[in-house]
Amino acid sequence: MTGGESWISDPLGVVQGLFAQRPADGDWQKNVTDYFSAKLRDSDSAAAVPCLNDTPLHYLKPNSLVRFRCMVQDMFDPEFYMGVYETVDTNTSARVLHFGKYRDVAESLPQQEVDPDSRRNVTCERQTFYCVPVPGECPWVKDAYTSCSQAKVCASTSYAPSRQKRSYEEDEDAAPCDTRASHGLGEPKRLETEAAGAQQHLPSSCSSAPDLNFPLPGEKGPACLIKVYEGWDLFKVNDVLEVYGILSVDPALSALTEDREAVSALLDPSDDMDTLEEHRAHCPPASLVPRIHTIVTRKLQHNNPLLPPSLQGSEESKLFVSNFLSELSAVRAELLDFLSHALLGDSLAAEYLILHLISTVYARRDVLPLGKFTLNLSGCPRNGTFSELLYRVVQQLVPAAHYLPMTIENMNKLCFIPRKDYNANRLVSGLLQLSPQTSLLVDETLLEQGQLDTTGVHNVTALGNLITWQKVDYDFSYHRMEFPCNINVLVTSEGRSLLPSDCHVHLQPQMMPPNLEQYLGALLAASLPSLLNKFRTYIGLLRLLDYSISDEATKAVEDDFVEMRKNDPQSISADDLHRLLVVARLSSLSAGQTSLSREQWLRAKQLEQQRKNRLREQKHMNVNEL
Repeated sequence: MTGGESWISDPLGVVQGLFAQRPADGDWQKNVTDYFSAKLRDSDSAAAVPCLNDTPLHYLKPNSLVRFRCMVQDMFDPEFYMGVYETVDTNTSARVLHFGKYRDVAESLPQQEVDPDSRRNVTCERQTFYCVPVPGECPWVKDAYTSCSQAKVCASTSYAPSRQKRSYEEDEDAAPCDTRASHGLGEPKRLETEAAGAQQHLPSSCSSAPDLNFPLPGEKGPACLIKVYEGWDLFKVNDVLEVYGILSVDPALSALTEDREAVSALLDPSDDMDTLEEHRAHCPPASLVPRIHTIVTRKLQHNNPLLPPSLQGSEESKLFVSNFLSELSAVRAELLDFLSHALLGDSLAAEYLILHLISTVYARRDVLPLGKFTLNLSGCPRNGTFSELLYRVVQQLVPAAHYLPMTIENMNKLCFIPRKDYNANRLVSGLLQLSPQTSLLVDETLLEQGQLDTTGVHNVTALGNLITWQKVDYDFSYHRMEFPCNINVLVTSEGRSLLPSDCHVHLQPQMMPPNLEQYLGALLAASLPSLLNKFRTYIGLLRLLDYSISDEATKAVEDDFVEMRKNDPQSISADDLHRLLVVARLSSLSAGQTSLSREQWLRAKQLEQQRKNRLREQKHMNVNEL
């Protein structure tokens, strides 16, 4: 049906072929999904699809197949569109059926008119997700995905918009690689594929660039409107997706917006302001917020390009896990040494940092998230330099991370909690709208005396709830809605943190370099990319491994706990037992063991005893200083 890479350059042609060959009672739409799914099962073929994350929009041919790695920031209301429509030839009265799926505008030849009353027209429903690049995605992740890409792209002249030129003017001198018209021979007539009921949006002014609604300040990359046709109820806000679909940057969308803008000038703004704001949020210029009509949508289990997409299923994935586990102990030893140097020679703090980095919420029991391990590292040098440099180290190891200086000004001014804007009918993002398994380093060493205002109090409360319950209560004005999350929070502080934590370790530097930045910069520079990749694989893999405790091990732990309480009732509580079990689980996983052994239980007890002894010594020193 198609030759070469035409399924990438002209996917609508493939769809047209399958639509034309449809059997009388066959499901042509399923045939389309099956065709592209089969193509994308081959990793080389998938890598040949241009990626919107690392390719400028003006290098991508309109109506070509693209992929996009993103987080669902918001979900709009479902919309209706003409899935199939019939046209009538004004010269010959010949009737032809067309498909409207995977398009923003219905297309027909100049002499064809759409018959809106045809009984053969089919109105369908689709869902629109507003998606942004994964918040805080680390540079090494972007680089790894880019290096794996086999897509061949160069500046396209098949679409040169007259409006919103900003994103196209940077590469005006680039040589074109395809000068064919993007919509075939002739200039087809166009009309919106959205059904009549969805065409009643009133106009808005889009003269200024819209707010792209990124959760984190300073983020770059495209935001996209993702049109989902099947299985949209399988996805939720904050999921990380990889979508393969047809890119739409049709100038007709901008033309429709400007037509509506002209009408809006005649309306009473006070009567129509809500609808205007909603249209501005839901219909931004396609040159700034392109549309992707998805054919294949995958929810990512993780965002680590060094790991297989899933650890279950294929023999290739099982072999990958088996091979890496065989060298895991050596990688762990090297990672421990690397983090000990980063923590100024403190190997105990490095042990706990490893446990923190591989922790993840693996289940929820009622409201209690299981597996979280928020670490408070106290004793950090004041002024934030050490904490920011430690963040740079963490950023080299995990797929997504963010550094939050906990100053009074930031607490009072930043928006932490996403809120619903009913005027624009959209979810306005907040700093805590992060994808699963993001590492958040909260730098409390910068906190000075000052007054928290109402916003500051709400932000500190939100951070506390995130740490304790792994949830963020989004603000819907009249009520709060809980959104569960899975965020690794590391708090650096001078004394014990004001925020809650699962584990408190006091840093004991064994050295104090005169220039911290130079010292940690040299540490990172001396680490070979191949070694860093082993660390990244180690952390990512262990977050995904299953873990269990046998009945025999459970009984041994219970007996040991009773014995410890008998020997010293004051020294251990139910909270201590819970922490011991978490440390034992993470310590086992860090050694590549997926069940609890006596050796790892004793190891966990030893670590906890060393940690508690250090805290007692520090408390005693502080009392003496007073």
